[in-house]
Amino acid sequence: MKVIISTAILASFLGLASAHYAFPDLIVNGTTTADWQYVRITANKWSSAPVTDVNNQAIRCYEESYTASAPATGIATVAAGSTVGFKANNAMGHPGYFAAYMTKASPAANSASAGLGKTWFKIWDWAPTYSPSTGLVFASAGVSQVTFPIPKSLPNGQYLLRIEQIALHLSGSLNGAQFYLACGQLNVINGGSGNPTPL
Repeated sequence: MKVIISTAILASFLGLASAHYAFPDLIVNGTTTADWQYVRITANKWSSAPVTDVNNQAIRCYEESYTASAPATGIATVAAGSTVGFKANNAMGHPGYFAAYMTKASPAANSASAGLGKTWFKIWDWAPTYSPSTGLVFASAGVSQVTFPIPKSLPNGQYLLRIEQIALHLSGSLNGAQFYLACGQLNVINGGSGNPTPL
């Protein structure tokens, strides 16, 4: 009887975990890099659990360690205007809103202090669509990766690139929205003279 109960509990836990995801892989011009090569290791590396408190420090990059994750992660060199993205470790079955943000990284992309404060700007999003006949449609449901362009006008330099999906299936309750996120570390070359404005 104990074995049956334990198995049922384990199956329930695995079912819950399989609906969640992390973003271990950066995509650069169609090439998927190795797990955590250029993405800061997140606290949900094993659990795939989301962030639910927007006032928690984890909402920035969800690092496993606020001091060790950044310097342990490589910096990918990408050209402004190139296509980048993130690959998840599972199909993203929760309906939600996607967005990608960047921030100039000071003093460097692998610095633990990069991305603190109101320095982030949005470069891409994927919102649901609505019509009276279909209702709210999340075309992103079930995808395992997302890609988008780095702005051609982005100046040269080191940046953090942050992917975020806000899963909305439990958002009707306090802290019910689930934030799945990660930060890649970039060195942007062949850039322009744009002046991105923080949010």
